[in-house]
Amino acid sequence: MKLIRDLDNLPPEVRGGAVSIGNFDGVHKGHARIVQRLLARAREVGGPAVVFTFDPHPIRVLRPHHAPPPLTWTRRKAELLAELGVDQIIAYPTNEAFLRLDARQFFDRIVCHRLRARVLVEGSNFFFGRDRLGNVDRLREFCAQAGLTLEVVEPVHIGGQVVSSSRVRALVAAGRVDQAAALLTRPYRIRGTVIRGAGRGMRLGYPTANMNYVETLLPAQGIYAARAVVGTGGWPAAVSLGPNPTFAEDPGLTKVEVHIIDYSGDLYGREIEVDFLARLRDIVRFDSPAQLVAQMELDVQAARRVVAQHGA
Repeated sequence: MKLIRDLDNLPPEVRGGAVSIGNFDGVHKGHARIVQRLLARAREVGGPAVVFTFDPHPIRVLRPHHAPPPLTWTRRKAELLAELGVDQIIAYPTNEAFLRLDARQFFDRIVCHRLRARVLVEGSNFFFGRDRLGNVDRLREFCAQAGLTLEVVEPVHIGGQVVSSSRVRALVAAGRVDQAAALLTRPYRIRGTVIRGAGRGMRLGYPTANMNYVETLLPAQGIYAARAVVGTGGWPAAVSLGPNPTFAEDPGLTKVEVHIIDYSGDLYGREIEVDFLARLRDIVRFDSPAQLVAQMELDVQAARRVVAQHGA
């Protein structure tokens, strides 16, 4: 999978195919339906299936204080799209000059001139150009004038509601990671760098990797069953999000502590990734460290079972 970040001197294998433009945050099942149609259209015209996305999300440039945390980082987004079969992923560096392009300019310069697209595949709520003034109706008009085919894909409904990035974000923020996973193409994942913590986990017999520099949305406080990814390997894990009230830590403290079950090795300074599979319980205060250790053993057993059920 090659991630393209520059539109200058694009290789021939990126041009002349089917293109879908959007943020694709989280890569959920609505996105998967768009990709499915994108692949079909690309086969029809004998060209590549191309996703054009943005890095960062435009709202983080225009209104950074109102931008919600993303669900995926760019490299992970590209991996998920490649898993669905996309041939080429462009993550265009979003800046103010780019965002000043109006709908017509965006269509002419990016879609026609740079990508030389033959087909566009978009969701019904697609907007483009400065101030999001371009919509599907305008895109249909532009495509007709330029001799391009446009396919508009209807949203996916699960549980009677539209699958969307905002819906996934609300579920993750509430800690309902299993329900979020039902909307995503893969379980919800974060990544971060392991830093030194207080060392209590080691002394209690359950060493933890303390994650820092997590750029994406964190689930609600609680204890979770998860799968930890270290390098190319995966291990079951029990994750604590939040403080440890047994040791009188500040209730507002945000910590990500990952006990990687059956793993041995030094992780300090390394980057790890964590897939959240299920929320096991709330964070509670125990009367003694011994009671905490007893509960941690139950959490580890529960995490093992959940990970085994997921075949991970």
